[in-house]
Amino acid sequence: MLPSRLSFFLRSAIFAALLAVAGCQTAPPVQEMSDARQAITVAKEAGAAEHAADDLSQAVGFLQSAEQALSHREYARARRDALQAKSKALEALALSTPDQDAIR
Repeated sequence: MLPSRLSFFLRSAIFAALLAVAGCQTAPPVQEMSDARQAITVAKEAGAAEHAADDLSQAVGFLQSAEQALSHREYARARRDALQAKSKALEALALSTPDQDAIR
């Protein structure tokens, strides 16, 4: 059996580690939401509504889902959907941006 001080230390360390992991999951995904909004804005400005309407629509849908999850404090789902929104917006942007080699 472990000495009582060591046992207390181990329990405290495990508890602190669990709190740290839980803290990562319970923080609102502020940066991810901002990144998704910015990516959608840039894609729209690049003409994604015309050139990549499906991807842009999916990005907007993921962002709306993320906002709903955020309002329900479902931060893990909000983070996941915000990342998906950003990814889809970047795909839409890529389809909307002319090929740089064709310009040269």
